[in-house]
Amino acid sequence: MFTRIASALLVAGLLATSAPAAHAQTTAAKKAAAAKTAAAKKAAASKAAASKAAAAKATAAKAATSKAAAADATAKAAAAATPPPAPLTEAQASAGIKDALNKGIIKAVQFASEPDGFNLNDDIHIPFPEDAILMKTTLSRIPGMNTLINTFETQLNRAAEAAAPKAKDIFLNALANISITDALSLVTSSSTDAATQFLRKSTEAQLIAAFKPDISAAIDQVGAEKAYAKMTSQYNRIPLMTPVQTDLSAYTTQKAVDGLFILLAQEEGKIRKNPAARTTDILKQVFGRK
Repeated sequence: MFTRIASALLVAGLLATSAPAAHAQTTAAKKAAAAKTAAAKKAAASKAAASKAAAAKATAAKAATSKAAAADATAKAAAAATPPPAPLTEAQASAGIKDALNKGIIKAVQFASEPDGFNLNDDIHIPFPEDAILMKTTLSRIPGMNTLINTFETQLNRAAEAAAPKAKDIFLNALANISITDALSLVTSSSTDAATQFLRKSTEAQLIAAFKPDISAAIDQVGAEKAYAKMTSQYNRIPLMTPVQTDLSAYTTQKAVDGLFILLAQEEGKIRKNPAARTTDILKQVFGRK
C-alpha cells in the first residue's frame, strides 16, 4: 500500500516538473512560427513593391519612347510639309554681301580709330619692327632705354589709329565694284572671310597709297620718328652692329592695313556664323539659309 502511494506521488512530481518545460517549448515554437510568418510577409511585401516599381519604370520608359517617336514623326511631317526655300537670286546675294561688308567696314574702322584700338588689341597691335628686333634686344640692356622702346611701340599704334578713319570711304567705294556674279560666289563660299579677302585684292594697294602720307604725318606728330632716330643713333654707335634702316612709314602703313582687314574678317565671320549678328532682313534671308 505504501509502495503504491509512493509511486503515485513520484508520478505526480514528475508531471508537475515537466509541465512548465513543455509549456515553454510550446510558447517558443509559437513565437518562432510567428516570426517566420512575419518575415515571409515582409519579403512578399518587398517583392511586390519591387515588382510595382519595375512595372512603373517600364511604363514610364515606354511612354517616353512613344512621346519621342511621336515628336519625331511630327517633326518629319512638318519638314515634309514645309517646302524648301527658293534658290538665292543674284540680286539677293549682291544685296546681302554688300550689306554684310558695309556693316563690317563701319564697325572695323570705328574700332580701329578709337584710342587703343590698335594698341590694346592683341590681334592687330603693331609690334616693334621685325628687322629691328636685334636693336630692341640690345638697347633694352641699356639703363633707361626700355621706357623709350615701349613708348615708341605705342606711338606706332597711335599713328595707325589716327589714319584708320580714311579707310572707310575707300572700302565703301570698293563695294560698288563687286559684280552680281562675284557676290553669289562669295555668299555661298564656305570660307568665313571670303568677302574680306575679295575686297583686299581690290583695295589693298589703294589703301596703302592713301594711308602712307597720313601715317607719315602721324608718326612725326606722335613723336615716333624722333624716338626711332634716338634709338638707331644709340644702337649704331655700338661696335660691329649693322645699322638699322627700317622705313617706319612703310612698315606702319602695311601693319595698319593688315589690322583693318583682320577686323573686317572678324565682322564678316560673325555675320556668317552668328544669327544674332544678322541685324537686317536681307542678312537673315541671305546668310540664314545654311
